[in-house]
Amino acid sequence: MIRARGLRKTFDKGASPFEAVRGIDLDVRKGEAFGFLGPNGAGKSSTMRMIAAVSPVSGGELRILGMDPAADGPAIRARLGVCPQEDNLDIELSVFDNLYIYGRYFGLPRDVVRERARELLDFVQLAEKATAKVDELSGGMKRRLSIARSLVNRPELLLLDEPTTGLDPQARHLLWDQLFRLKQAGVTLVLTTHYMDEAEQLCDRLVVMDKGVIVAEGAPHDLIREHSTREVTELRFGVGEHAALAEKVTDLGERVEALPDRLLVYSADGEEVLAKVHERGLEPLASLVRRSTLEDVFLHLTGRTLVD
Repeated sequence: MIRARGLRKTFDKGASPFEAVRGIDLDVRKGEAFGFLGPNGAGKSSTMRMIAAVSPVSGGELRILGMDPAADGPAIRARLGVCPQEDNLDIELSVFDNLYIYGRYFGLPRDVVRERARELLDFVQLAEKATAKVDELSGGMKRRLSIARSLVNRPELLLLDEPTTGLDPQARHLLWDQLFRLKQAGVTLVLTTHYMDEAEQLCDRLVVMDKGVIVAEGAPHDLIREHSTREVTELRFGVGEHAALAEKVTDLGERVEALPDRLLVYSADGEEVLAKVHERGLEPLASLVRRSTLEDVFLHLTGRTLVD
């Protein structure tokens, strides 16, 4: 569905051009859910815009649905669905008309668009809101309507930029269920997200991008196994004590991180680490043993420093 080799995106900023994407390779197969993870400025959005055939490639090779976006942009866009990070719904129109008018942009006959709009409103559980104005919807409802609108042309490839940002847990899980059903129906999903649990839930494979390059690629569980340990022990001591205490537990795990509010000890057996901590006379104010997550991998690969 997507093939990139040495893909680059450069923005002209006068005397010093900025290279947002610096020669990445990737393949997205039919029917899979593929994710882009990375901090702000990693190059995710620039890559997604090139895949959406709305931003020209600066270098390398990109094929979408077997076509070249430079030559076949309209043909590619006709077969894509795009759900942007910010809802761009027509607030003056009703929920139904948002789907109907958008469907007409694709040249679909009126009766086909009407039927498809009804089906999609049922799919995203908004049928009872068909005559409501967009301003009357909650944030979760607007997000579901945006996804419904991106499906009106029955795309083979659906691009989702931060699909659940700002939603409460119930709305997020409802969207996850709907995206999973789309995948089961054969739609290929490509998404960016800052929620690591979302990436673990939805993605068959993903890439972690940082500073315009891919720093890791694979299935979520494979990335956890490769870049982290099976378990993490979190130890909380008094304020300001963690850096000094790190030296006393550094041999208990494969890796130890001292954060301002806790120590993280990465190991194969977190309970064993906790027992040895107590054996050494150390008494944390609180402790937690948990499995490693994709968030541990993400922070290990891209760092904990805030990127503006």
